[in-house]
Amino acid sequence: MTLNTFKTMFGFLGTMIRKYTLFDLSKNTLEGIYNYHLISGKIATSGQPTVKQFYLIKAAGYKKIINLAPHDAENSLSDEAALINDLGLEYIHIPVDFKKPTADNFAAFVSTMDAAATEKIWVHCAANMRVSAFVYKYRCEVLNENVEEAKSDLNQIWEPLGVWKEFVSKRTGDRSA
Repeated sequence: MTLNTFKTMFGFLGTMIRKYTLFDLSKNTLEGIYNYHLISGKIATSGQPTVKQFYLIKAAGYKKIINLAPHDAENSLSDEAALINDLGLEYIHIPVDFKKPTADNFAAFVSTMDAAATEKIWVHCAANMRVSAFVYKYRCEVLNENVEEAKSDLNQIWEPLGVWKEFVSKRTGDRSA
């Protein structure tokens, strides 16, 4: 297990402490959002933001929030969709089972990303593990970006294991089919 994978897993425990106690070490900045990672001027990723942090995301000019975590993820917000809609942002939910990411999940993600290509998009899940894998795959297969650069971003969050290692390495095939 890499140091970044360990850091991500340990950080996830911190989000659980924040959710179930009054103890909060998160910072009131974009960079303070759990596992924040800026991919480009249009795409940022993270683990689960807090309510206050969604206000920061809006203030930074992001227009769409894509959530890849199921609503019952341990550190999820109780009604994230309503919060995002109240902020005037678009909320897209593509629940991905951490134990079984699918080609259909990825196809929905690609469709959403392609439709929002000109907008600032914030993509999150519980810990930025699902998201970093999906964004890596999207950058390599759809945007045809440099694989090593995309992998470097992925590995700053974690090194996919098990089904996730298989998911990121298996090409999804022709998108037009």
